[in-house]
Amino acid sequence: MEIYKVEIVEMLRRTVEVEAASYDEAERIVSGRWRDSEYVLDADDFDGVEFRVGKGGELG
Repeated sequence: MEIYKVEIVEMLRRTVEVEAASYDEAERIVSGRWRDSEYVLDADDFDGVEFRVGKGGELG
């Protein structure tokens, strides 16, 4: 038998609305609010899962 590493990647996704003067400003506002924990994604925001299998020390 061989050893395999399996990486589990779960994706969370949420769309929020923000009023801003530009795309860049909207991203800055939302990323700042996310860093300040105003937006906390949880199981309700689950959007999928990937499994990546590798042999030995390699994943891919």
